[in-house]
Amino acid sequence: MSEWSSAMFIDGLPATLEDLAHQALVNYGAYTSFRVENGAVRGLDLHLQRLDEAAVDLFGESPGQVEFRRLMALSAGGRDKAWMRVSLFSPEISHRNPSFVGRPRVMTVVSPAPPPLAARMRVTAVPHGRETPHLKHVATFGQTRVRRAARAAGFDDALFVDDKGYVSEGVTWNIGFLSGDTVIWPQAPMLAGVAQALVDGGLPAVGLSSERRPVRLADLHSFDGAFICNSATPVCPVSAIDSTVYAIDVERIDRLAAAYAAAAPQPIQAPG
Repeated sequence: MSEWSSAMFIDGLPATLEDLAHQALVNYGAYTSFRVENGAVRGLDLHLQRLDEAAVDLFGESPGQVEFRRLMALSAGGRDKAWMRVSLFSPEISHRNPSFVGRPRVMTVVSPAPPPLAARMRVTAVPHGRETPHLKHVATFGQTRVRRAARAAGFDDALFVDDKGYVSEGVTWNIGFLSGDTVIWPQAPMLAGVAQALVDGGLPAVGLSSERRPVRLADLHSFDGAFICNSATPVCPVSAIDSTVYAIDVERIDRLAAAYAAAAPQPIQAPG
């Protein structure tokens, strides 16, 4: 049992029933989530950039990175380890009246860190694409439905492909394919993952390289490995995509994990 319970804050104050009721009824917003360790976050600059860009895209104005950091630090409350989700929403926006332009409110949720998705994954390719894929938005009905169907069919999760057979991303993760000492990232409409960026940035230090190019279902057999990554599961090997089976090279997986870990955690509380 966890030693502490989740806590929710809206603009730094305890969330009210009215705030939460609005979000339960209106799924317009965006978020990012990450692990907090001793007041620091790997890829914090990328999470802040994601929030900034989503705020402007969806609401026309951003609270700004200084304010995001203030609210994150307040919510973390000095905990050594935690999981944090930072969400943007506006009570001024509803299904009947979506026209509000202005600064969104910020909900921070702090909770015990979740375990990784899996130690290895067997996934199935599914024709699907997230709406507005460049945003980490809160409209997750389609993703949840696809994951439910994949698990009901005996798989761990689902990999999205378009109507021409090109691979993009997973339900809540990015995928990388391995060809010798090169990581191939699919080039397609998708969310630019923070964990993906951290792995990619650390590859040279572990003797690996990367390239980004279109990947088709027909190409899957040509790779000698695959892995998924997100902030909760920085590196997890893929053992199979439908009938395409991959051997798990532990040494290469360890190198990928080391590439991710090479990114030093960044303090939430800005210096000065």
